[in-house]
Amino acid sequence: MNFRTWVAACGILGASIGLVAHAQMAQSADFIVAVVNSEPITDGELRAAVQRASRDMAQQRVTPPPASELRRRVLERLINERAQLQFARESGIRVDDAAVDQAEQAVARQNQIDLAELRQRVARDGINPAQFRRQLRDQLTLSRLHEREVEGRLRVSEADIDAALAEQQAVDADPMAQEINLANLLVSVPDNASSEQAAQRMQQAQKVLDRIRAGEDFAALVQELSAGDRANGGQLGLRRADRYPPSFVAATHRLAPGEVSDLVRSGAGYHVLKVIERRAPTAPSKAVVQSRALHILLRTGPQLSQAAAVAQLADFKKRIESGKAKFQDLAREHSQDGSASQGGDLGWVGPGAFVPEFEEPMGRLAEGQISAPVVSRFGVHLIQLLERRRVELTAREIRDAVRAQLRESRYDTTFATWAQEIRANAFVELREPPQ
Repeated sequence: MNFRTWVAACGILGASIGLVAHAQMAQSADFIVAVVNSEPITDGELRAAVQRASRDMAQQRVTPPPASELRRRVLERLINERAQLQFARESGIRVDDAAVDQAEQAVARQNQIDLAELRQRVARDGINPAQFRRQLRDQLTLSRLHEREVEGRLRVSEADIDAALAEQQAVDADPMAQEINLANLLVSVPDNASSEQAAQRMQQAQKVLDRIRAGEDFAALVQELSAGDRANGGQLGLRRADRYPPSFVAATHRLAPGEVSDLVRSGAGYHVLKVIERRAPTAPSKAVVQSRALHILLRTGPQLSQAAAVAQLADFKKRIESGKAKFQDLAREHSQDGSASQGGDLGWVGPGAFVPEFEEPMGRLAEGQISAPVVSRFGVHLIQLLERRRVELTAREIRDAVRAQLRESRYDTTFATWAQEIRANAFVELREPPQ
């Protein structure tokens, strides 16, 4: 299971135990609202899913559409999911019980409870364990289907990467993307001023500009003469150039810090602008922080329960911290993965190399620190962070990062196109409620 699959599964399954009730069919009198390739969707399923969608919107403080429109949208989603599940089964995708076990454990971990408590909470929502596991299996099936069908369609060429890098360079060169801090001295022109009055104020502003260029202090003249904000020498604050009036940017974009513009006319009057600070836009990071860690993995199963693995690794941690054992020696003797022969050494790795449930607790460790036992889909781990380093990315690595960003940005559109194809190839019959 890759990262997207894991996020999709855990994001859908673990958000809240109380929100999985859409898997439950109504126990009262029911009827069919749609048939997807001869497989029915009942009104009970639809009503439960609508309730789930309404609760989600309320939690996210989103105003729901009218009830009839919400029901229509939810029904369409159920139809799409049912068609995709059928396609997955027909194309040979199978999710075994071990994968469902891992997903169920993930839900429990996300809610910081054990499996027994998870099942009790699910039962209180009116869902029996078999229904809950069936819902988990369906979501894992969809995740695997999307990984195979949708991600397989994503194509990023070298020309696409070249264009993205060129676009980024153009943004970096765009003066409107820079941040600048300007100080403003305003000689105001009254509303409805005559041409003679406006000319007189322009002459006053020009004299002020001449005094500044002759060496007088800008901030002092702001305090003495400006009709604008005099606080902090008239400084307007560091902000993106596109948050200033375009006339201000045009008058100052070629000036270095400390230089002063020509007069700038606005509806308020005549401005003299001084560039206080200029910053280029933040460039994308060309460095990553790599970590080097040791770990011991105990795989759980009929021979070793999760609780027993946690207890055994907690004992290992005490022995290591007391100096009675060395991490590498225990890893060579007990760890159940390929790093055991290297004393559990995972080598230098960058972000995203490990599954989130391993990488996140590792990322919280200080150098030399040993974690509490960490449960992942692979088993239970003990982790020791050895050191971190900041590494500049090579040109190849930068291109790989851009490739990944482009794939991610294109995923939603690709998914929508694929989902429409599956929906179009399905036979769907909508039914009216019985009279």
